[in-house]
Amino acid sequence: MSPSQAKPFNLAAETTDILTSLGVAPERLRGGVRIARSPVTGEVLAQVHDDTRADATAVIARAHAAFLQWRLLPAPKRGELVRLLGEELRANKAALGRLVSIEAGKIVSEGLGEVQEMIDICDFAVGLSRQLYGLTIATERAEHRMMETWHPLGVTGIISAFNFPVAVWAWNAAIALVCGNSVVWKPSEKTPLTALATDALLARAMARYRREGGEAPDGLAGLLLGGRAVGEMLVDDARVPLVSATGSTAMGRVVGACLAGRFARAILELGGNNAAIVTPTADLDLTLRAVAFAAMGTAGQRCTSLRRLFVHAEIYEQLVPRLKQAYASVAIGNPLQQGTLIGPLIDRGAYDAMQDALSAARDHGGRVFGGERVAIGGCDAAFYVRPALVEIATQAGPVERETFAPILYVMPYRDLDAAIELHNAVPQGLSSSIFTNDLREAELFVSSRGSDCGIANVNIGPSGAEIGGAFGGEKETGGGRESGSDSWKAYMRRATNTVNYGRSLPLAQGVKFDIG
Repeated sequence: MSPSQAKPFNLAAETTDILTSLGVAPERLRGGVRIARSPVTGEVLAQVHDDTRADATAVIARAHAAFLQWRLLPAPKRGELVRLLGEELRANKAALGRLVSIEAGKIVSEGLGEVQEMIDICDFAVGLSRQLYGLTIATERAEHRMMETWHPLGVTGIISAFNFPVAVWAWNAAIALVCGNSVVWKPSEKTPLTALATDALLARAMARYRREGGEAPDGLAGLLLGGRAVGEMLVDDARVPLVSATGSTAMGRVVGACLAGRFARAILELGGNNAAIVTPTADLDLTLRAVAFAAMGTAGQRCTSLRRLFVHAEIYEQLVPRLKQAYASVAIGNPLQQGTLIGPLIDRGAYDAMQDALSAARDHGGRVFGGERVAIGGCDAAFYVRPALVEIATQAGPVERETFAPILYVMPYRDLDAAIELHNAVPQGLSSSIFTNDLREAELFVSSRGSDCGIANVNIGPSGAEIGGAFGGEKETGGGRESGSDSWKAYMRRATNTVNYGRSLPLAQGVKFDIG
């Protein structure tokens, strides 16, 4: 059964069909203790098996052994495997995208868009496999050459979150593999099925790679399913020199401390209490569309979702009523059906957290529009909500915290410098935007005096990053960078080499050490 022919509310059967068509063994989907549910309807999709601590130890051991072989291959040869993975993703984009929508609750275009991100990063990484450049460095010593070289690092651990269940793995895995590393993946316990599907597609790519003469060692890519204990194994193991972890700030504090304790590297992608500033010169039609997507898209469950909006007092009454109208009329429903713009929250926990934040906002004088649960036919066990817009005078209480739900706090301002100060006065520092047609305001916002976030945009929202730029943020967002630009350097170790091709031995800094 193809995704387009599937009945929208027979999701368990459709999910099994998709997974088996991609190469996942049926026995992996039944009899386990881990219940996989769809946020679309709340129904059980599968019962998968958690890996034990012994399983984790064995997977990491195989990955380490595989790394010792994989690092010996030239980088372009490693890139060929990633190219084949990209081909598998292209061929199966519709099926995997549908599965993302079923398991994570994304609308159809966002499920497909996530798989497109995977394809894009594979393309990027294949090109990168011929561009792992080092520097030739000027040296003060005659007949010497000094240079910088980059070498594979080791096993790369990947811990991903439910909201982007497969793209974040690809950001890390595609680059880690061309850099000469093996990978071990611990996906969110809320989205194990998309991980099984992705693992199966990578296995297909490896099988083809071997048939075509490539040398991909067993254990090159491992998958660990389970809860916190399995993740802790990955973080604690000395054979894993790098862990890329996406999740909450609380999780990042624990993971970062553990990795620092054994001098391992961390790429942390954590909370994002993202904001935008709307100035008097802004194009309000463009701003309305950008704010609506950034704040409501993916039901507010992106780390880059817009959560705070500072609107200049001169245009407040022009923009905010139009936003309220958009919030009141946006199409909420089954994300698998065409025309839906807002799907469900991931689970009851997310719904309860949203209601707690709205209650706290009211206690701080906020006026709440929306936020109520929405009944969707056939989805009684799921949690659909109308996105909430909260008008509030000051940035306090829940406004300073990230709630992973569609809540937009709207505040007026009069002075741009004061607005930027408020913008930066939260612990998180992931993504940000300004809407303006004033060149000075735009340049100020992206300067060192402006946004303190890892991503600062002009006339687009804070969400929807492309793979070509390094993704990540500052402060409690963790400081990590993934995906494009020169993020590959985090997956390799740097060596500085000096070669003496002469017959004398001049020492640096003019040091003299004559022994005879």
